[in-house]
Amino acid sequence: MRSAFLMLLLLAGCAAGPPSPAPPASPTPTAAPATATDTARSPGTPVQAPTPARAVRQAQDDRPGVAVFPFSAGALLGRQREDAETVEALRVGLQQMLLTELAQNSALRIVERSLLREVLEEQNLGASGRVDAQTAARVGQLVGARYAIAGVFMEAGAFRMDARIIDVETGEILRAQEVRGRRDDMYDLLVQLAAKITQDVNLPALPAAAMRERRAREIPAEAVTLYSRAQVYQDHGQTERAIELYRRIAQDFPQMTEAQQALEQLTQG
Repeated sequence: MRSAFLMLLLLAGCAAGPPSPAPPASPTPTAAPATATDTARSPGTPVQAPTPARAVRQAQDDRPGVAVFPFSAGALLGRQREDAETVEALRVGLQQMLLTELAQNSALRIVERSLLREVLEEQNLGASGRVDAQTAARVGQLVGARYAIAGVFMEAGAFRMDARIIDVETGEILRAQEVRGRRDDMYDLLVQLAAKITQDVNLPALPAAAMRERRAREIPAEAVTLYSRAQVYQDHGQTERAIELYRRIAQDFPQMTEAQQALEQLTQG
């Protein structure tokens, strides 16, 4: 009887099969390696978002960049009071013409006026008058300039233009230059002013032949004023009015080749 009972137990164990293996243990999570940023940042310090780069693309060019700001208007006592439109136009026109004269010197890299205007508007300085040295330096850095030129024109007996040359890296006024003469010699005064600026930043002077060629051009004040108005019209998107004035200048004052070039850009795209 006992033997029969043991036999029944043995048969029951064989039917149940071998015991199920225990499930494998889950692997212990491994901490991610610390990055250089995590290591340098103290616990609890917020992560700062990267500052977006200014969307100003400058070509790789090791020549010193020059940014010329719009001229400001001083006292105009030598004639009847100028209308506001003419004064505003001269601020822009003298700026552009000084840029053109400086651009004759291949030792300089000139910041385009349109780029400078864009940045001035972004900084809420587009309609302001005289720019102080620190502001000029700050804006000059944004447009990749080495020097900033801030000018003023006035008339008290003689027509006069002053220019401050500002070191963009330090905000220091390196030199202040002035030229004066008859109002109708406005263009020639700009040529002289450009030469003085180049000399003050210790750059090679414009070759003598090129200087003689620039000074030989006969460009009266009327042409400068018309060109200045055309520049303002172009800035404000009044293309047809700008084209009309450029055509008039090209016809009446053919030596002012800047007007013909601007006309071709607008009409030929």
